[in-house]
Amino acid sequence: MRSSFRLGRIGGVVVGLNVSVLFIVLILVVGLAFGRFPIVFPGYSVTAYVLAGMASAVLFLASLLAHELAHALVARRHGIEVPQITLWLLGGVAELRSEPRTPGADLRIAVVGPVASLACGVVFGALALLVSGAPLAAGMFAYLAGVNVLLAVFNLIPASPLDGGRVLRAALWARWGDRVRAAVTAARAGRVFGYVLIALGFAQVVTGLGFQGLWLALIGLFLVNAASAEEQQAQLGATLHGVRVGDVMSGPPVVAHPDETVAGLIDRLVMSRRLSTYPLVDEDESFVGLVTLNRIRQVAPAARDATRLRDIACPPDDVPRAVPDEPLTGLLARMDGCADGRAVVLDTSGRLVGLLTPSDISRAIQTAGLQGNDPYPHPRGADLAVPPRDHTHRDAA
Repeated sequence: MRSSFRLGRIGGVVVGLNVSVLFIVLILVVGLAFGRFPIVFPGYSVTAYVLAGMASAVLFLASLLAHELAHALVARRHGIEVPQITLWLLGGVAELRSEPRTPGADLRIAVVGPVASLACGVVFGALALLVSGAPLAAGMFAYLAGVNVLLAVFNLIPASPLDGGRVLRAALWARWGDRVRAAVTAARAGRVFGYVLIALGFAQVVTGLGFQGLWLALIGLFLVNAASAEEQQAQLGATLHGVRVGDVMSGPPVVAHPDETVAGLIDRLVMSRRLSTYPLVDEDESFVGLVTLNRIRQVAPAARDATRLRDIACPPDDVPRAVPDEPLTGLLARMDGCADGRAVVLDTSGRLVGLLTPSDISRAIQTAGLQGNDPYPHPRGADLAVPPRDHTHRDAA
């Protein structure tokens, strides 16, 4: 979702629009304005059809946003941070920075999205009846009502990452008392469903249905990839259960001053120390940024003598922070942004005491469980779940 732009905030949640949305908007406007509407409601001007198509596309995106906002608001009621919602080609993504702590919370967060879509369907259906004297407007609202009902039903299919997969996960979690097992089962169901959609899509292409089949196969491919990622994340959470940030961090870190030049850092440290990450601290020993080898390489050799480290550093607010006693699984959910998968570790006074790098995480995964065959007894709860960098509720359009 990096190719996105910000629209604003709703209830404290940033709303973004991925550029791929333009494709679905184009499909809707062209398909409705030059296909469905002229056939079903003849006699209007081209301008009227185009305006109706554009209005339908905008209202469809608004209904997707309502679906994701419902997820976000209920998640926040359960203490889960939701920094952003992004609308994209196949629907919407609500980014959840942690997992629900109980099966009941998991169920409520999942179900509310389809409920919101059904509510949108009811509203659009009522509007269609109110403007029944204007056939084109009534047809537009009737179309949106049907699409939202279909969206709700599709998302309730019990296959992750669809909302129905979250419902299945919550039900199995409540039944088995093992969130990891429930998450893996729901993800495998999602993968199977994705393969079914891919097969149906190719079958439609072979039989001459063309675009519809390709679209179905695309959704299936998305579900397969997303479900596989969720299964891996759930298993990773089980592997790293009980591991603290302080257990795996590198420290104390080698630091640099923000006013040091890139050339100076290369001569002083880069060529003699096998390090890829350099935190910047000022005279007060306050953390003020993070420089990585990738950022250093981006500076042209001719400019290195005049370029200060603060000019190329990842800003401190964009670098994930943790404390040594924090569970590693909780930090992994925040390992995003411009820091190239790195985080700084601060003590309770705010002093920099360590770094967490991809190499540290890889070693933690490789060495986890070496002191016992099964150090993580059942039942296992929500603290075992490692969300992707941004755990998401993904809803296919």
